[in-house]
Amino acid sequence: MYRRPAVAAALLAAALTLTACGAGGEKAAAGAPAQAKPPAASAAPDPADAPPTAPSAAVPPEAKPTGPVLPDAKLVPRTGSFTEKEKTYLSGRVPEKMDPAAVLQTGQESCQRVERTAKRDKDAATAAVIAGEIPGAKDAITLLCPEQKPILAAAEKGFGDGPRTSPAPGAYRSLTVSTTCSWEARAKDGSVLASGPETRPAQPDKTKATVPPGTTEFTSTGCYAWIPA
Repeated sequence: MYRRPAVAAALLAAALTLTACGAGGEKAAAGAPAQAKPPAASAAPDPADAPPTAPSAAVPPEAKPTGPVLPDAKLVPRTGSFTEKEKTYLSGRVPEKMDPAAVLQTGQESCQRVERTAKRDKDAATAAVIAGEIPGAKDAITLLCPEQKPILAAAEKGFGDGPRTSPAPGAYRSLTVSTTCSWEARAKDGSVLASGPETRPAQPDKTKATVPPGTTEFTSTGCYAWIPA
């Protein structure tokens, strides 16, 4: 007889415990130790596969940081060592409180993106460099992947959409196929000297443009990028 109240109390306590567990399960799970996650893949996305990545505010894509930087003597990775060309790339480029390996990775990823795109289409790689879709491509190619210098050399002769003042007269071709590409060349007085295309090119043809002598402004839209034909 004396055990019944005790048993009832025990059953009530157990029921309350189960109810609390059901209502607060999410809180309990939230308080549990976090499970380790695998590291993210380090391979750089291809401009043809993913939207371009915005350049890091801490490390300008082509210019070196304006604030304090790590001296060359402290450009040491946490494990292993940097090669001479990697040290040259990092010199004067690593903000004082930043990991040199992270800055190097940015340059290496730029090289990977240029290389991968160039394997598919050299024009597309050149256009991506001209348009600034590959952050820091110029310095990365020059110092880390010089085998891609032909892409850089082609890009340095080209220009992107928008107004271009005093372009060199001659023939140009767009670097991508576009059904919306249009262009015009204007003289100093604003008169149109040439425009196009007269007919839309069929794939895989690309738009061509001729800049007449006396052109003071060449403007294009939807053409992406141009190089001399």
